[in-house]
Amino acid sequence: MPRYWKEPEFRHDSASRTGVLLVNLGSPEAPTTEALRPYLKQFLSDPRVVEIPRPIWWLILNGIILNTRPKASAAKYASIWMDEGSPLKVHTERQTKLLAGHLAKAGHDELDVAYAMRYGKPSIEDTLNAMRARGCTRILVVPLYPQYSASTSATVIDEVNRCMAHWRNQPELRCVRNFHDHPGYIGALVRSVREHWAAHGEPDRLLLSFHGIPRRSLDQGDPYHCECHKTGRLVAEGLGVAPGKVMVTFQSRFGKAEWLQPYTQPTLESLAAQGVGRVDVMCPGFVSDCLETLEEIGMECKEAFLEKGGKTFHYIPCLNERHEWIDALAELTRTQLGNWLDIAAPDEASRKACLERALKLGASR
Repeated sequence: MPRYWKEPEFRHDSASRTGVLLVNLGSPEAPTTEALRPYLKQFLSDPRVVEIPRPIWWLILNGIILNTRPKASAAKYASIWMDEGSPLKVHTERQTKLLAGHLAKAGHDELDVAYAMRYGKPSIEDTLNAMRARGCTRILVVPLYPQYSASTSATVIDEVNRCMAHWRNQPELRCVRNFHDHPGYIGALVRSVREHWAAHGEPDRLLLSFHGIPRRSLDQGDPYHCECHKTGRLVAEGLGVAPGKVMVTFQSRFGKAEWLQPYTQPTLESLAAQGVGRVDVMCPGFVSDCLETLEEIGMECKEAFLEKGGKTFHYIPCLNERHEWIDALAELTRTQLGNWLDIAAPDEASRKACLERALKLGASR
């Protein structure tokens, strides 16, 4: 028989709540070797992240990577660490608070808005348990990955389902699959670029650098590559620039296998060698600045471009707490919540309006 975890104390007069759970990738608790080791082990042990036969990968991960990579990664994290902690965690927490405030201002202060990290803390499991204890019987899961990939969005849903596998009283679930072409998200990206250009002038090229995944994923049907290119096309159209000025590239390669191309750093080096003087780089696959944007792009790629003869390199920050992005996130959330907003609404007028709509719908059939 299935083994159920102990449920929170149940009261028949308890009001059910609707929750919104934002989920981002995660980060170590500190920029130290000791903190990096468990974080990397959890991250790289996910079979959706590394699709190598488990016995072989176990030997590589535990015999080589976890003995060498934590120290180097810790130094990189230390170079971008904020006073409040990891940039990814800091920005995600701020976004959560801003979203909750935005929704409350719109009359939805009854919503329980929380965030979790797929790897590290706060964990999805701990956050879901806390939301359950607060009475959430409907939960919208929002992976903060604009473009869907099995190694990002899907693994969030995997973990949510795993955490609830032994719940006796499971909530209703809705999940956002992607928002790579959401008008509000695209508009926020375009506005960010335009503001940067208004302050610093236009570059010779704008690179939209997305996190890379193995080419094999594309061949097996992962839509990530296509969604990245659609985001890039929509941003270029929104900016109204000449063809070729905006380029889509992919960063963060790992291992010897082929990954999605063109690669970001080699592209930057090639542009510099060709005499391109200034490039701007933006990372639309991340809604919060993190190691991959601040260190890999803002430091490593900048250095590579300038060393190859480039003159000026600008990194355009992620959307972070930009109000256009919070507006878009709120709109996305409200749309996905749909009729749950009526169910969750505490005032009698909203309940009456919901009932009247249901009666009209029934009468029309």
